[in-house]
Amino acid sequence: MRQYPVSVFFLGLAAVLAVAALVLLVMRPDEQPVPAPVLAEQEEVAGEPEKIEGIDEVVLDAAEPAAELEDLGIGLETSTPEELLAKVADALASGDAGVIESLLVGGALDRETVERLAALGLNGHAAGAGGLRFAKGFREVGELELNTRSRWSLEYEDGAGGKGEVFLDLKKAGGRWSLEKVVFPDGGGADGSDSLVVADTFLQAVLRQDFEFARAGVDQAGVSDAKIAGLCILFEEGGYRLRQAKPLRAMFRRERAVGFLANVETVDGGESAQFTLALRQPEGGERWMISEINLDQLLADYARRVAGGDVYYSPLVKNPAGGDTLALYFDFDEDEMNERTLRQLEIVSMLLKADSGKRVTLSGHTDALGSKAYNDGLSKRRADSVRDLLVKAGVDEAQIVTLAKGASQPRRPNVTESGEDDPTGRRVNRRTEIYLDF
Repeated sequence: MRQYPVSVFFLGLAAVLAVAALVLLVMRPDEQPVPAPVLAEQEEVAGEPEKIEGIDEVVLDAAEPAAELEDLGIGLETSTPEELLAKVADALASGDAGVIESLLVGGALDRETVERLAALGLNGHAAGAGGLRFAKGFREVGELELNTRSRWSLEYEDGAGGKGEVFLDLKKAGGRWSLEKVVFPDGGGADGSDSLVVADTFLQAVLRQDFEFARAGVDQAGVSDAKIAGLCILFEEGGYRLRQAKPLRAMFRRERAVGFLANVETVDGGESAQFTLALRQPEGGERWMISEINLDQLLADYARRVAGGDVYYSPLVKNPAGGDTLALYFDFDEDEMNERTLRQLEIVSMLLKADSGKRVTLSGHTDALGSKAYNDGLSKRRADSVRDLLVKAGVDEAQIVTLAKGASQPRRPNVTESGEDDPTGRRVNRRTEIYLDF
């Protein structure tokens, strides 16, 4: 092996060190590479999602805008809707129009909306409350497009005692969520020009048992008053609430027709069910109306949990004359209602008392056991029993018509195919049907 003098080795080392020193002199300090361990630490911190513990009861300080919002530029994107909404809440509480405007990708907010949002935070701070209070946190309203665009509601209280709600539309692209649009309910939606606002407003009214408010959002040619009342009863008796995650899911969207899947759950979150809403926008008009409600799945769940599995034991039935009818059921040979049917009747009485011009027809029915004369009398007593309770609740008797049908209109056969007695069939025939003539 060839040997080199030691002097040659040191001359080569000196040359390498000289070149390295020259490179360091030429490079500016801010262009020097970040050591790998430091860079890795920064990436880990940047990718860590913000925790929003206590968001159901949080007061945001308007005097100290969040530091991470000060130099955002145009557009903010996060990995989860909750993380984005927490930052939006910080921006609103700051009252800084520049910070608020920076939240929207591409600057989609118009100046009027920016100023209105900024005023929310400023009002709260001026009143000495330290900013806005978001007492109820965020509520997911539903999806505008399946898995890509969603709407959230932010209910607020300002320091001056004012309360309100603002809708935030989020969109997802490339796995990141950004704020797309801000909608105030008193415009751009409350007038019926936004289908999701109409659907949400209707369901919130049903949850409050506010029949008249719910009725204002439907096309009565496609959705009967009985169906609205039946939905109120189902929510009340079934103990349902809108599911917190994706309560309304987009099913289809056409030029003048949209469909949503409504997800509900029991108040303890242990059971879930669904039903569908269809909305249409008439030609020449901007207002969206609920044109159809399909309760088949909800009624099946109600029957399983509340009616012992009997799908026919339903508070909502088809009327032979057409349309939907409410039904109240009786025990064998009884003309007194149980506690469950009394609550149903309370909802009906509220509808009638709200408008003295409304009329209701009560038809009493029995099963096939007993003579015709006896059953005719029993069916009359059942109809009269419902009438008397409505009058006792404050309904004008002139608004009520009663009919005795006896056993002439069974909902199900009273006997099996082999001719044997069928107690299950007879059970749903013992009823008073309530036909809402309005």
